[in-house]
Amino acid sequence: MTDRALCVDRAGALTTVQDRGRPGHAHLGVPHSGALDPPAADLVNRLVGNAVDAAVLETTLNGCALRPRSPLTVAVGGAPCPVTVDGRPAAWGAPVRVPAGALLEVGTAVAGVRSYVGVSGGIAVEPVLGSRSTDLLSGLGPAPLTDGTVLPLGPVAGPPARVDVAPQPRPPAELVLRVSLGPRHDWFTAGAVRALTTRAYRVSAASNRIGVRTEGPALERAVPGELPSEGLVLGAVQVPPDGRPVVFLADHPTTGGYPVIAVVARPDLPAAAQARPGTPIRFVPAARPRS
Repeated sequence: MTDRALCVDRAGALTTVQDRGRPGHAHLGVPHSGALDPPAADLVNRLVGNAVDAAVLETTLNGCALRPRSPLTVAVGGAPCPVTVDGRPAAWGAPVRVPAGALLEVGTAVAGVRSYVGVSGGIAVEPVLGSRSTDLLSGLGPAPLTDGTVLPLGPVAGPPARVDVAPQPRPPAELVLRVSLGPRHDWFTAGAVRALTTRAYRVSAASNRIGVRTEGPALERAVPGELPSEGLVLGAVQVPPDGRPVVFLADHPTTGGYPVIAVVARPDLPAAAQARPGTPIRFVPAARPRS
């Protein structure tokens, strides 16, 4: 039994293994998956000396507790949260040395939703279609962590970063999402298209890794009936029968039959992944490139 392993004492509400996902398999019906906040996942990898595509842990709201079998370096980023080692406060957003057998506690997020735990060597579960990511929609990759799970670790790739605290964006008090209309905005009334970018929405508690569901004014359809299933992209704003927009995140389906009124700019999606239920949302028109 290798001592390069991490034992899960407390799995938390939802903790999954994530890396940069499975791009290029949509034609097989396989979602992209991967970390919902890629900049945060990349940062914790750099802090512990990993390549940015190493697998990390993504926690949801109430963190997790981990116990390494050998000494290692960890970094916690993303949603700000308390970090302790054997009950003693440790740094968030910086490399932390954890002795063998010590308990690393990643606490409840004080803002945002998802914290990321980078571990020197990376989480070395078996890859599926080139990725170690847990995909909640398709079921590919390792199952969400449970108490008692033992995670293998890869070899240490390099020294940790020499920083006290790495700056990270704070989770949004208001979520501003830039959108480009289409491909099916013509399935909605002119009033509905106007409402999308002028009315106020909020993040619904029903949101998950598949998408950010919203609460707010229903968008009125101009065309009745349903579409044949067609391809969906990351950031697509799909409108189901209740008329409330859904912003698709990493575990989104690759096809769907509800019309897509708009698509969110890719750089705005990490903030969407950190927006708590009740967070105000504004959809704003993306600036058109100059000709």
